[in-house]
Formats: sequence, C-alpha cells, structure tokens
Amino acid sequence: MTAEPPDAPVPTAAGEAAAGEADVPREAAARLATRSSASALSIPDLAACLEAGLEPVGLVQGFCAMQWAFYGAGSPYLRSASPLSGLPRGAYSEQWACPHGFVSAEHRMWGQNYEQPWVEAAWAQGFGSAFQRMLEEAGDAGAHGVIGVVDTARHLADMNVVEFHVLGTAVVVRDAPPPPGERPWSTYLAGMRLTKLLEAGMMPVSVVAAMVSVRVWASCVTEYLSEGQAYGWGTAGTAEIEQVSRARAAARSLARQRIRDQLGADELHGARAGLDSRELGQGDEVVECTLRGTRVRRFKHVDPLPAPRPTVRLG
Repeated sequence: MTAEPPDAPVPTAAGEAAAGEADVPREAAARLATRSSASALSIPDLAACLEAGLEPVGLVQGFCAMQWAFYGAGSPYLRSASPLSGLPRGAYSEQWACPHGFVSAEHRMWGQNYEQPWVEAAWAQGFGSAFQRMLEEAGDAGAHGVIGVVDTARHLADMNVVEFHVLGTAVVVRDAPPPPGERPWSTYLAGMRLTKLLEAGMMPVSVVAAMVSVRVWASCVTEYLSEGQAYGWGTAGTAEIEQVSRARAAARSLARQRIRDQLGADELHGARAGLDSRELGQGDEVVECTLRGTRVRRFKHVDPLPAPRPTVRLG
C-alpha cells in the first residue's frame, strides 16, 4: 500500500462524479455541491412549508444581554402616577388602605400595585435588539421571511443580567423575485398552522411581543392572607387576595393594550400569553405578563377548501 503525498488534493463529491458516474450518482453530486442549509423546523413542519412553496435557506438568530437595573425594586411612596412620584402619567397604580387603624410601627398601613415602566423598557430594548439582529442575518441570507420564530429570556447566573435569544428559520418563496431590500417578514407560525393561514388569505407581517411588569407592595391584609393567616372573624384564611388578583388582571389587560398599539389595522393570530411572578417576601411580589403573537394582514378573499376525502372506509 502506498500513501498519498501530504499535499495531494482531497477528492470532492462533484469531482468523483465527473471521474466516474458509477461512484456517485449525478443527482447526489449536484446536491452535495450546493450550499447546505439548516432549519429549526420539525419534519412535518418542513414538509408542509415545502408544499406551500417556502424553502429554508438557513437558521438565523440574534442575541442581546441586558443589565436589569432596579429589577423588582421600588419605593412604597409611589402613591400616584405623576412625574413627582416617579411614575409616568398613564401608568397603572392602585392603592389599598389598612382597615385596622394603627396597630404598631411595623404594621403596614397601606398597600399599592404599580406598573414598572423601566423594567418594561429594558425588556423591549433587549427583545427588539435580538429580534433585529435575527432579521439582519435573514437579510444577509437573501430570505423573504423567517418562520417558526422562538424567543427566550433567561437570567444569567446570580447577576442582574438577562439574555434575550431569538431564532427562526429563514425561508425564500419559491419562484418569487429576490427580496426588495426591506426587512423580511416573520412569524411564530410554521407547518400546517402557517399553510392554513395562507389558504385563508392571510399573510404574516411580523412577530409582535410585549411585557408588562407590575409591582405588588402588599397591604396588611394581603400579607396576612399570603401567609395563610386570618385577618377577621369567620375568614379562617380562605378569602380572595384582592390585591394579587387585581395585579394579575392589570398585567394581562395592559399586555393586550400594548399589542393592540403595535397592530394598527392588522390582526393578531397565534397569540400566547405567559404569566410569571417572583416573590419578594411578606406578600410582596413582581408580576410579569408576556404576550406574543403574529401580526397578519389579509391579501385575498378566503378560498373555499375542498371537501375532505375519506381515506379509510369501514364496510
């Protein structure tokens, strides 16, 4: 056996096919010679998108790390939404008075729920930066759009740092002209959910997301009930914690309003809402509601779907 020189050229699949078609089929040589692509789609989602004329060109993603200054902090003296109190006008704020009167210096005489716009602004900046970087990768790949978008936000170790990660599969529309240079469209949808949307005459425009943060500064009643204690005759600790319920309802309502502000005349489909809370002790907590969805726009009337055909007959 003789060894090849160390600087001998490495044979390629295309070269092997040219030398002898018996070694590598012509179709395989052509496939191996092309640039490979990756996607985050499952096999069923990939098959459905290919049938709809969407071809993956690569996996694209974006990152952003944000320092979470003043996260979960706040003052018990933000009694109103005004520049003098530290809250901007229009921000959510609600107060609860103590029903007991003066008990002791340590007794909580009042409680408050208030929105934390500085936390929401930091989240919007982190998500927006990661999302824009993902779209820039898709534009560099010559994609028309990005499908199957997934976004996450996680705290790094014990630091006040949150890492935003947005990824998706860049696709081109088969037989369509090259992208006009505008930013690609994007959607959380993929597979059959996306193809059914297209069949219904709707086209994805962009993913939209909003996060609302509400700080719960517990009143004495909220503190007692959160610890399982009774605060009145006949309650036995089984009563609604009104302040906590109001905080969660306000966070969800404000998140829907933030999304509506982004939609304009378009519609939202595939919406997903998530609610997270972090206990700060003695009934205090931070409630965060994140709402995501796909902004869609109608481009044609609905085409009637063909009647289903039976695949199995029971005789």
